[in-house]
Order: sequence, then C-alpha cells, then structure tokens
Amino acid sequence: MTTFRLSPAVADAFPGTLVAVVTATGLRGREPWPATSTALEDLEQRLADGSWAPADENDPRIETWHTAYRAFGTNPRRFRPSVDALGRRLAKKGTLPRINPAVDSYNSVSVRHGLPAGAFDLDHVTGAVDIRHADGGETFTPLGEPDTVEHPKTGEIVYADTTGVLTRHWNHRDAHRTRVTEGSTHVAFVLETLRAASDGPLVETAAGELRDLLVPHAERTQVHYLTPERLARPFEPTPGGPPGA
Repeated sequence: MTTFRLSPAVADAFPGTLVAVVTATGLRGREPWPATSTALEDLEQRLADGSWAPADENDPRIETWHTAYRAFGTNPRRFRPSVDALGRRLAKKGTLPRINPAVDSYNSVSVRHGLPAGAFDLDHVTGAVDIRHADGGETFTPLGEPDTVEHPKTGEIVYADTTGVLTRHWNHRDAHRTRVTEGSTHVAFVLETLRAASDGPLVETAAGELRDLLVPHAERTQVHYLTPERLARPFEPTPGGPPGA
C-alpha cells in the first residue's frame, strides 16, 4: 500500500490544491492500446484543422501554475510546468511524443484538459509519497539522466518518498527511478489543479477519461483525491467498481 500525502504547509500556501490520484495494478503496457492511439490522433487532427489549441501561459489554468512557481522561487519560463511544456511542444510540432501507452495516455488527457499530469512506478517507490517543500538536502536524478544527481533548493515544492525526490518544481520533471515503462505493472497517475473551486469538475472529468483508457489494460483501477481538507489517501486496490473519492 502506498499513501499519497499533501503537506499542511503546501495546503496552507495553495488552498485551491486538488490532486487526483489514479492508480492501476496489473497494467499491461506491451499490448496495443487503440483508444490511447485514437485520443492522440484526435488531438493532433483538431490542432491541424484549427478547431482546438492547447492552453498556453495566458490561460488561467496555466497562469496559476506560473504564479505558484514564482511563489516558491522557480522561474516558470525556465522550468515550465509539465502541461505548459507539453502544450508548447504540441503547438510547435503538431504532434505529441509517443513514449509508451501508459505515458501517452496521461499526456493526452493532460494536454486536452490543460492540467499537469505525471506518473510513478509504485514498485520503485519507497514509503509514502509526500507533496511538500524541499529541505535542501534531498537528491533527484532526472528522467533520462541516470548518472545525474541534483539537489532541489530549500522551499521548492516536490513530490518525494523516503529515498529521494520524485519530481522537481512540483510538476516540471519526473525522476528516473520511478519512471513508467512498458514493463510497469503497478502505477499511480496524478492530475493536478490549484483552482479546485473552478476546475474541480474538470479534474474529475480528466481522471475519469484517464481511468477509461487504463481499464481495458489493467486488472484493477481506482481514483482518490487529495485536497487541503483531505491531506492523505492510501492506495488500496479493490477489484472493479467505480472510482472512489
């Protein structure tokens, strides 16, 4: 069982925080995921025909993250929130990257709804996962750079377990250790907003869409929510059934 926790200090600093944690066990990442392929292609086609465009930094969903990054000492134009960077890449290239089905699924949901998203291979997580301020003594190895070690600065908001930091600048970049691969079978996905009052229904819709993409390729799935009023939620997989809040 892995527990996800929102620290009281982060909840106090960002009272509109809402994090959906979508978990999947028995994930089968090596088989075809046709619905995910269709979701990616649909976004790219809608961008090409001009009927849709990804949210940019002037959109309130992204602008709020820029403001938050500045509040904890990060320049959001140097280290962009993940959804901002992904949307900019899509707008420039016209396509989204194809990594593996699980990652492609949360990327499509993230950019479609303008919400930061990420994922962790829970088989490589140690202890609970905390969303908290860094103390300056942690280590972080960036995704794709297994020989690099960074030290998040004091006060930077991170996801962290008992071994080290899992994301830097809240949702800018994931760690190499807990990256999701085609072989990952026990995964937690997160979708985030800092505007729960206005974007709560959007997060719920996005979490449902992500879960729908996962269900055909997983033995069990579940959805939990973290808020300033509900600081910790354990992941306890149960067979079938609707997502639980």
